[in-house]
Amino acid sequence: MLVGGRVSEAPLLEIRNVTRTFSLRSGLFSKQFTAVDNVSLQVPRGRAVGLVGESGSGKTTVARLALGLMRPSSGQVLFEGRDYAALGRDAWRRTRRRIQPIFQDPYSSLNPRRTVFEIVRAPLEVHRLRPALGIRQAVLDQLSAVGLGAQYADRLPHELSGGERQRVNIARALILRPALVIADEPTSSVDVSVQAQLLELLNSIQQELQVAYLFISHNLAVVRHVCDFVAVMYLGRIIEFGTRNEVFSQPRHPYTQALLSAVLAPDPSSRRAFRELKGELPSPLETIGGCRFRNRCPHQFARCIAEDPPNYPISEDHWAACHLNDSAAPLVEEPTLRQDVAGGR
Repeated sequence: MLVGGRVSEAPLLEIRNVTRTFSLRSGLFSKQFTAVDNVSLQVPRGRAVGLVGESGSGKTTVARLALGLMRPSSGQVLFEGRDYAALGRDAWRRTRRRIQPIFQDPYSSLNPRRTVFEIVRAPLEVHRLRPALGIRQAVLDQLSAVGLGAQYADRLPHELSGGERQRVNIARALILRPALVIADEPTSSVDVSVQAQLLELLNSIQQELQVAYLFISHNLAVVRHVCDFVAVMYLGRIIEFGTRNEVFSQPRHPYTQALLSAVLAPDPSSRRAFRELKGELPSPLETIGGCRFRNRCPHQFARCIAEDPPNYPISEDHWAACHLNDSAAPLVEEPTLRQDVAGGR
């Protein structure tokens, strides 16, 4: 259970008040910009947390921080209660075995000169693991688990379809039996029919192995199908967090409402309340006072300019960083949400 956006039991992964800045150099001058700004997020054991938002919101930077591929400028990233920064070389190697990625592009993330067998076997070699049944049998069993027969073992990536390549990616991630999989847009580069197959595969794997997911996507329909909790990012911050059902049926941040209104309905004749976002997405190089969403928000009032909104609790497992959720805020018309995005998976 989550309490105020925090898991009541010890989380598997915890991102605690993390900020990540980068320097852009132009000639003699450089300028700092913040890709992730004071983000806190927890992933419970055996559960799936979705991280959604527009391109440039900071989702992939969070994934790289969670994988340990970059260090935070401030804050902590902890796995099973242990801070990445405090881990020695051997401890970090053991931790890396338990955290595995699934990348967005299933082609560029596979070595084109290696066979499927060699690609899936590689993690066992890197971590010097010798399965009891032997490496070859372990690889074949893992390929079978993701829906690929033994005939695929000797094929090269260019001989596979996009969906088959992504299944190889999933097999490579799971052969070490990780506790956490960080999936960055794992279905965005395949067509819709293959997406459905991969999502069912990821769901079945989670139920069988009790693996946790940090699932990063801009596709709300995909997140709704896979995730138990949803975190919405905008310009480097998480602005709404809650259970899947609460965020989809009762979004309390105008940005979340706009994202949900843009989801295509299966029935073209269904009534929709589309919420168009006005204005342009601000540059990450700009310093924005008050609410960072205010220049695109239809409900902006004076407090939005003067004060950065805190995380207002909506329920035990749901909060939103919007002044409209404060009892002292002006009353506005309750949003009319599209029926096709409400409810469970």
